[in-house]
Amino acid sequence: MVAVYVIDCFTPLRLHYDSVRYYAIKDCIEFGCPPDSAAANDYFPYGYTILLLILSKLGILKSFSIVLINSVFLLSSLYFLYKVFEGTIPKYLFFFVVMINWLFVKFVTHPLSEMQYLFFSLASVLYYYRFTQQKKIGFLLLSLFLAWLAFMTRTVGVTLVGALAVGLLWEYRVQQIAFFKKNKFLVIGILGAIAAALIIFSKPLGINHYGNVLSEHFKEAPFFKRMGWRFKEWGELFINAPSNKVIDRVAGEAGRLAYEAVGLIIFCWFIYKVYFRKNTIPFFIKAYILFYCIIMFNWPFNDPRFWVPIMPIIAAVVLQALLADQNKILKGLSITLFIIYIALGAFASGYMVYTSLNKKVFARTQAKGAYRSEYEIHFYGKPLSDTVTSVDKDVIELLKRYD
Repeated sequence: MVAVYVIDCFTPLRLHYDSVRYYAIKDCIEFGCPPDSAAANDYFPYGYTILLLILSKLGILKSFSIVLINSVFLLSSLYFLYKVFEGTIPKYLFFFVVMINWLFVKFVTHPLSEMQYLFFSLASVLYYYRFTQQKKIGFLLLSLFLAWLAFMTRTVGVTLVGALAVGLLWEYRVQQIAFFKKNKFLVIGILGAIAAALIIFSKPLGINHYGNVLSEHFKEAPFFKRMGWRFKEWGELFINAPSNKVIDRVAGEAGRLAYEAVGLIIFCWFIYKVYFRKNTIPFFIKAYILFYCIIMFNWPFNDPRFWVPIMPIIAAVVLQALLADQNKILKGLSITLFIIYIALGAFASGYMVYTSLNKKVFARTQAKGAYRSEYEIHFYGKPLSDTVTSVDKDVIELLKRYD
């Protein structure tokens, strides 16, 4: 799997709609832009843009650097999380299960914020865990700083910040109750100040935007539709293949229902194991999973990429539960699913390497062909199809400068 990631460092620049936005924000900061432009008013946090800006200033903002850094972020974050679960899961099996998942095989090669978020968030998880074990204030401060960096990379990092706060309250609940009884007005004043700060800084923090998105799109994505999306995404995680390939080309509606059924069953089993069975999962990690799921199950968009930030945690919990369970039927089912998972992951890995090394196929398939003409102009000087109706000059300029 490491070899697959190394080969993919030589892929052409894999643009995604959100990647184009990140580059536009970076250019806006570096070279300036009109105050009313889309980049100047984009709500994306600046954490990942700062990385692109640093690489640009160093003159190494190229696809090779992006994939290499993403790979280092991923391997480091898996090591951080393994140290939390050390002794309860096999190290190399854990690394392998995550690295062969199609979402990681795919998005490590993209200039997107997922791997940077994993690095900061799981480093924060490790140092908070060490704080709970050793009670050293330095570990706590470092964990909170890393959680802030995660939040500045992706706004969903607020779930991690909330989990650490709840973890602290739980860890020192006796002392907290005693302190509150003695300092009621001080505590109320601090909470009021925090609430006021959130209101005052709601725009730069992106809270206004996300509130507007939720209110606007809830009508298009009612409750049961969102539930179907989330369970389908969990099916994509554990079957280890994107559902659109199956639904569009093979099984149609039956394929969608199969993905949703697999996702629903595994999600219910996962929640049961985490919250209703005795286990050694730290309390703050349970809180993090819960807060993240609450936000995702209410998020009115459909994309399995949403689960990348906590997929390594899901993998660690599932491995721990399966290795500890002696149920023969569950063992048999899990081995069957594991074989399917590895086979499809191996196919995804080989396909990614194939497209990385074949420019014609790459141009046709990257981002579902959204930038095919731009890639072909970049690679060959002209589109290879006679059906081109429009070309995005900004994308061509991005490829010229950064591929």
